[in-house]
Amino acid sequence: MTIREFKMPDVGEGLTEAEILKWYVQPGDTVTDGQVVCEVETAKAAVELPIPFDGVVHALLFEEGTTVDVGQVIISVRTGADADAGTAEAAPVAEAPVAAAVATGSEAAAAAEPEPAARQPVLVGYGVSTASTKRRPRKAAEGVPARNGTAPAPAAVAVAVAVPAQPTGERPLAKPPVRKLAKDLGIDLAVVVPTGQGGVVTREDVHAAAAAAITPQVVAPAPVAAPAAQAAAVAPAVAVAVDASARETRIPVKGVRKVTAQAMVGSAFTAPHVTEFITLDVTRTMKLVTELKADPDLAGLRINPLLLIAKAVLVAIRRNPDVNASWDEAAQEIVLKHYVNLGIAAATPRGLIVPNIKDAHAKTLPELSEALSSLVATARDGKTSPGDMQQGTITITNVGVFGVDTGTPIINPGESAILAVGAIKLQPWVHKGKVKARQVTTLALSFDHRLIDGELGSRFLADIAAVLEHPRRLITWS
Repeated sequence: MTIREFKMPDVGEGLTEAEILKWYVQPGDTVTDGQVVCEVETAKAAVELPIPFDGVVHALLFEEGTTVDVGQVIISVRTGADADAGTAEAAPVAEAPVAAAVATGSEAAAAAEPEPAARQPVLVGYGVSTASTKRRPRKAAEGVPARNGTAPAPAAVAVAVAVPAQPTGERPLAKPPVRKLAKDLGIDLAVVVPTGQGGVVTREDVHAAAAAAITPQVVAPAPVAAPAAQAAAVAPAVAVAVDASARETRIPVKGVRKVTAQAMVGSAFTAPHVTEFITLDVTRTMKLVTELKADPDLAGLRINPLLLIAKAVLVAIRRNPDVNASWDEAAQEIVLKHYVNLGIAAATPRGLIVPNIKDAHAKTLPELSEALSSLVATARDGKTSPGDMQQGTITITNVGVFGVDTGTPIINPGESAILAVGAIKLQPWVHKGKVKARQVTTLALSFDHRLIDGELGSRFLADIAAVLEHPRRLITWS
C-alpha cells in the first residue's frame, strides 16, 4: 500500500499557519489531481487547496476550525493500484507503528488495536516515517479528537501529561508562531506547562494558559455553565456561541481580522497621520452616473458613484504624482511609484480587507468598472487571494454606504494615503446665487506626513473634489 501525504502549503508569502475552515472530502472519497479538498483561512485571505495527486482519502488529520502550522500533514491519500482496497483495511496497518511511538509494552498493543471507524487522526507516511511518529504524540497531547468524535487513547494522553514544565532559568521550547501567540495574549511561556513531545509548548498549551487566566471573567452566573464556558474558550471553534445569561462573551481574534488589527496598530503608530476634509456638491457627478447607466456602450457594466470617484482619484494622482509613494524605513528613502494599485476597502464576514486594482492608472472607464465589480464580488465570496492585497499604493474606503458622513481613516500599511467617501445626501446648497437642494458629500483624506506635506495633500484633495464637482474635468485634465 502507498500512502501519500499532503502538507499545509505556504499559501501566502511567508505565512506560518492557516485555519482549516471546511473539508470538501471525507475518508474513502476518491480525489483527483487538482481537486479542491479543503478551504483554509490565512492571516490574509480564505484560500481553497487542491490536492496534487490521485487516490482515495485515507485520513483527515485535523478538524475544521483547527489552526495548522505550514508544513504539517493535513490529509493522507492512498494511491496506486491498491487505492480501491478501502480505507478501513488500510487503517490498522498504518496505525500500529504510529501508536507505538507514544506507548510501550501492553500500552503499545492497546494503542495499535484498530478502531472500528476509518476516520482516525493518524499521520501516515511511507512505512515508519520519522516525521509522522513525532506528530502523533503532539496530536494526543493537544487533545484533538478524531473527526468521528473518538478521543485519543488514554496511554497517549498519559505520556503527554507526564512531560514536566521547563526548569527554572531555561528558555521554554516553542515554535516562533507559538511564541508570537503567547506574546499577543500576554502569556509568559515560562509558566506554561508544555504537552508537546520533548517538552515543547504547543499552541493549545498557550490557549489553555490564557483561558485559565481569564476564567473568572467568563464564568456564567449558573455554576453548571462554567465548564462549558471554559471549554468554549479553549476549543478552536469557528463560531462562538453566545450565552444570553453570561455577562461577557469572548471572541477569538484570528485570521484576516487579527492581521488587520495588527496592521492598523502598526500603521497608526508608525506613519504620522494627517486628515483633511472637504464638503462638495456632486450633483453633476450623480447626473453623469445616470447618463452612463443608459449608455449602450456601457451595457452590462456596473456604473455607480464609486467608479467615478475612483477615476477622479486617478486623475488627481496624475496631476500630483508625488502623493503616490511609500516610505522605505531601512534605506530612509521615499519611493515614488509610477503605477497606481488602487485599493478598495471591503467589509467581509471575516473582517476588513483591502484588495487593490493593479495598474488602475492604465485602465479605461469600462476596464475600471469591470475590475471594481470583480474585486467586490471576490471579496464578498471570501476568495480574495493574498496577491490581490499586496503592493497597494492608495486606498478608497466608502463609509457612505453605511449612512456615515465622514471619518478619519487609518492608512493601509505601506501606502501613502486613504480617501474616505461619505454619504451622498440632498442638502441645502448655494448654487448660482440661490439656495437649492443639491447632492452633497464630504471627503476625508488621511495621508502620511513623511511623504505628503500639507500643501501637497491639500492640492490632491482639492483636485479630487474639483473633478467630482465638474466631471467634465475627467476629460480636460486627462
